[in-house]
Amino acid sequence: MTSTAEIIDRCQALFEDLNFSAARAWKAAAPGRKVIGFLPVYAPLEMIHAAGCLPLGIFGGGDQMEVIHGDAYYQSYICRIPRSTIELGVTGRLDFVDGMIFPFVCDVIRNLSGIWKMMFPNVWSKFFDTPQNFDPEIGGNYYIHELQELRAGLETLTGRKITDDDLRRSIALYNENRRLVREVYAFRAREPWKAPTSEVYLLMRAGLMMDVAEHNRMLADYLVAAAASDRPQRDNVRVAVYGSFCEQPPLNLIKSIEMAGCYVVEDDYALVNRFLTADVPTDGDPVQALALAYLGQSVETSCKYVPKEEDKGRFHVEQVRKAGAEGVIYATPSFCDPALLDRPMICGRLKEANIPHIAFKYAENSGQMQPIREQAGTFADSIKLWS
Repeated sequence: MTSTAEIIDRCQALFEDLNFSAARAWKAAAPGRKVIGFLPVYAPLEMIHAAGCLPLGIFGGGDQMEVIHGDAYYQSYICRIPRSTIELGVTGRLDFVDGMIFPFVCDVIRNLSGIWKMMFPNVWSKFFDTPQNFDPEIGGNYYIHELQELRAGLETLTGRKITDDDLRRSIALYNENRRLVREVYAFRAREPWKAPTSEVYLLMRAGLMMDVAEHNRMLADYLVAAAASDRPQRDNVRVAVYGSFCEQPPLNLIKSIEMAGCYVVEDDYALVNRFLTADVPTDGDPVQALALAYLGQSVETSCKYVPKEEDKGRFHVEQVRKAGAEGVIYATPSFCDPALLDRPMICGRLKEANIPHIAFKYAENSGQMQPIREQAGTFADSIKLWS
């Protein structure tokens, strides 16, 4: 049986490799293979997979890369992820990528798609605009059109048709992936000392840099190994972490929260592989099935419109209670307009529900973790003492 240490060591190696050696090796293993990069928060990975391509998650450069060239293209008062993504491109780390998908998150990512087209005109790129109207007759029809446009673009790039059966097979594989991801998250909520979030996060990020069938095997192996592990249970406070759905925190930030006496039992890190919360039907029209799943079976996050103001944050309250969290840390990337706009509304809903919470900001290259650890530790102590 593979141990958790062996699995996480491999995940960490993938996470730290900004040259994406595993994806390069996948592409080189067979003629005609293509790699499609995508940015957070959501992309229809099933469509990319059905085209015979490897979906590759591009989540910025993290805290391992110094941004020099990227700062020439973007202002200092926006988040760091577009600048570090440009840095990855300019320094040749993405020179093997055949296409890029820029899902709608905010105006910054929208503009990044245009800058990428100007800087790398030979790379197929697509701004993928997801609907904000959730009426099947309006947003649904729009999203079906957007998916068909993506399908046509991938067919042109690869020179092969994406049949409905191809798409159904890919949907089935990703349904299995989402099921296993849900199992990992449920296991962590039950026994967080056996599945620390610093491990679960690496496990999820690794899945965005490898073939989905391989990730399915890795998830299954991790569940078996984690359940069999003998790790001590500590008197930690159970918390949920929200606000980090796009620009990801440094791994050391997650570890600092855990070292401060917190078990993270719910989060919105790297949402792509759990954005859809239920299986997508594999019968009928697969494009329509993907569209309806997005409209009715997807998580609430700051880049999705919530029609009624009084509903904003109710999803978070339900998730906190479902995971058995005792408090919420709202950790937001600096200059993230969607997250910072949502923060007072979501925190207001948490207050109404008598759920303790704190908030702070970070950048993907944050280096000073001691203040964050002290703030999280004080929050954990306050819950123990007064909740």
